Amino acid sequence: MTNAPATGPTTGSQDVNLSVVDLYTIGIGPSSSHTVGPMRAGYRFCLELEARSLLAKTGSVVVDLYGSLALTGKGHATDTAVIMGLNGKRPRNIDPDDIKPTMAAIDETHKLQLYGQYPVVFNRDTNLVFHFTETLPQHPNGMRITAFDNDGVKIHSQEYFSVGGGFIVSSDDHGAEYSGDNITLPFPFSSADELMEICKREGLSIAEIMMANEQSWRNPDETIAFVDRVHEAMMNCIDRGCRTDGILPGGLNVKRRASKLYKELTEKPEAGLRDPLTVIDWVNLYALAVNEENAAGSRVVTAPTNGAAGVIPAVLRYYERFGANASQHNIREFLLTAAAIGSIYKKRASISAAEVGCQGEVGVACSMAAGALCAVMGGTPEQVENAAEIGMEHNLGLTCDPIGGLVQVPCIERNTMGAVKAINAARLALRGDGQHTVSLDKVIETMRQTGLDMQSKYKETSQGGLAVNVNVVEC
Repeated sequence: MTNAPATGPTTGSQDVNLSVVDLYTIGIGPSSSHTVGPMRAGYRFCLELEARSLLAKTGSVVVDLYGSLALTGKGHATDTAVIMGLNGKRPRNIDPDDIKPTMAAIDETHKLQLYGQYPVVFNRDTNLVFHFTETLPQHPNGMRITAFDNDGVKIHSQEYFSVGGGFIVSSDDHGAEYSGDNITLPFPFSSADELMEICKREGLSIAEIMMANEQSWRNPDETIAFVDRVHEAMMNCIDRGCRTDGILPGGLNVKRRASKLYKELTEKPEAGLRDPLTVIDWVNLYALAVNEENAAGSRVVTAPTNGAAGVIPAVLRYYERFGANASQHNIREFLLTAAAIGSIYKKRASISAAEVGCQGEVGVACSMAAGALCAVMGGTPEQVENAAEIGMEHNLGLTCDPIGGLVQVPCIERNTMGAVKAINAARLALRGDGQHTVSLDKVIETMRQTGLDMQSKYKETSQGGLAVNVNVVEC
């Protein structure tokens, strides 16, 4: 398998307007690019068939998975995700408890309910093909879905590319599923430098600029309600992870740790009086809880990806529990600031581990969380930009090498490290005046270039790193 070229839909588009709803998705684990994206692709294929009046004419469907989607697809539940999408399910409203019985029924009858309404032939052994040695040229996360009529004649086919964070690009429109096109923003920005200039000129914070731009899509109350739902989903995920134990699925026999750690911290709270670093244990707990839930296929918030879903919630919960003045307004400021930073990464580089390695996932989440924490702790826009830069600078070159193709080792612990780094980055920036040698734009460009230079075996293929140096049974 070869690296995909840096052309076509693989790279960020600086002229695309991104909303906060594009940076956060309430969906299911374990992967935004391998689970959320393929599910959206399956659902979008149904919409294309509907638009062409082909749903009732479809007799069977074939799914071809390429590159990283094939190599780590089973461990990331890509096969299940795309089938559920074809069955009319969407990441934002699917009930995780419905997946197993639905898949069991499909395997028993060799039929799926296309768009939730039309029974068509689908045998996982023959209608879903993993192309382990092939990569579509546009992006390492590629798939092709083809519909045939009852006589076996092809009636529609489409290629999709899951470019990170649940974003989907198709081969014909060359555009991702963003919240809106042709939107005119009052404060458009595609770089940190442009954002800093707007802050200075308008006398506004990053969150205020982001909020003003959101009004181009919807009224402020709707945006606030969405951000509040994201916050609630993040905190609920932490709480579920803290009370759930057992073994994670997939065959690695990874034992959940969050529940045990939670009991230790709550049963002996006085231990924190003797060890001031106990606060790090709490941050670790929050990140572990989320990513164990993610690995189990439960409901999480893509922020900006599922593989990095624990970083931002952990830092936000840290701020709520150990910071000062953690009002609902501050929480909204945190999430809006993080989204603004994440949008720059998406526009100028990538948030896909299959494209740039884990620096584009945990690294970006660390950067987003660092800037957001700095903002709610009273940092100036310049200090926020500095914190975000620090968060990425010390994640440059971070590879994606999941053992067994599962989002478990080293992914779960990597989120704890990203969260702790983010807190330290914010504190470093707050001790400075916002002036620093490496700008956020420069570090983003460095991340992009590093991703281009990185060998494909270190980019979510499980062909290098820990994935080949730790002996496990293939899943």
